Amino acid sequence: MLKTQTISRIEGQITVPGDKSISHRAVMLLSISKGKGRIRGFLPALDCQNTIGCFRQLGVEIEHAGQGVVISGRGLRGLRAPEKVLDAGNSGTTMRLICGILAAQGFSCTITGDASLQRRPMDRIIGPLRQMGAALCGVDGTDRPPLTIEGRKLRGIDYTLPIPSAQVKSSILLAGLYAEGETLVREVFPARDHTEIMLASLGARIQVDDGTIRLACSELQAQEIRVPGDISSAAFFLCAAAAMPGSHLVIRNVGLNPTRTGIIDVLGKMGAAIAVENQKNWAGEKVGDLVVRGRMLHGTTITRELVPVLVDEIPILAVIAAMAEGTTTITGAEELRVKESNRIAALVAELGKLGVRIEELPDGLVIQGPSRIRGGVELASYGDHRMAMALAVAGLFAPSSVRIQDSACIDISFPGFKRVLQKVVK
Repeated sequence: MLKTQTISRIEGQITVPGDKSISHRAVMLLSISKGKGRIRGFLPALDCQNTIGCFRQLGVEIEHAGQGVVISGRGLRGLRAPEKVLDAGNSGTTMRLICGILAAQGFSCTITGDASLQRRPMDRIIGPLRQMGAALCGVDGTDRPPLTIEGRKLRGIDYTLPIPSAQVKSSILLAGLYAEGETLVREVFPARDHTEIMLASLGARIQVDDGTIRLACSELQAQEIRVPGDISSAAFFLCAAAAMPGSHLVIRNVGLNPTRTGIIDVLGKMGAAIAVENQKNWAGEKVGDLVVRGRMLHGTTITRELVPVLVDEIPILAVIAAMAEGTTTITGAEELRVKESNRIAALVAELGKLGVRIEELPDGLVIQGPSRIRGGVELASYGDHRMAMALAVAGLFAPSSVRIQDSACIDISFPGFKRVLQKVVK
């Protein structure tokens, strides 16, 4: 159980663990590349370790080396049939992306996950992969894991994403590496593009132009991949410092991919004082330092167009909205209901315990601020790592300690969160 303390400000310099999305993709793409590749700054969290576990079962040699990981790639066709069911644990990214690769292999296999993942729908990838010729289905013919995949010859398709989803887009693109003909993915609203960037860096025949991604069957060549700090992990500290007057925080080497920086834009609309310094480029990924100074914020409106670039940050934004002056409205975020928990319902229940005036919408939230946060309460994390961290930040604004149950789930994405938090609270 995580117990918060009463503080006056946040101050110091920190780094956050490597980007989870990039770490997942680096393991997958280097595993099907030719040659030996290294990942520097790999996130050693449970979700990413589950991805490593799956590819080890598929015959890939993966070694931890210092602060990184070394992978001996087996090429597109070098994976072998696993001896037992693959286990993605709690990681929806692992399950959805790996299906694009497994759909084209010369064997059949099954992939499962924990109880939470088994409740999450997989129809968004099953549909387009079947259009490509894949044979996969969920338990008892449903769209829920475990998923059984029978490797087949695939063909390219022209697919328009009905809703923005980096996981669906990536699953189709990974299948497209194997497909006969060209694979096109069209986006109405952009989702995070780490897969496209990494494919290009590893030599894939890929073109991105005005919302359309074109990919031809391609072999990949292994290289070193350097992973920046995860902006979704940085967001908890960024928001806490931004909303707490007197704070001054520097977060080093954070990934600033434009499809991920919606959190900075929204905080700016709320009046936050955030600067970006020391910008650089790591194999196509933008990186820089974030410098934030705390002040009183004001409410804002987050609509459907913004949700894809900050969907993981909405729990912490809801917390900060409770500290801000005025009303914050979030709509178009119904995807939050099928994350590790029903985050919309969970935020209403747990922030309500703290005295926050918060209303549940079918696709979002309305938060009235500023709220006087209550201390001395115990909150449920629902086994959801982002809920647990968001509630921990909420507890920093309380006059007495707040306890968060089942906080061990934080290790899914941010091992060492408590240590980093203790370093900067004053």
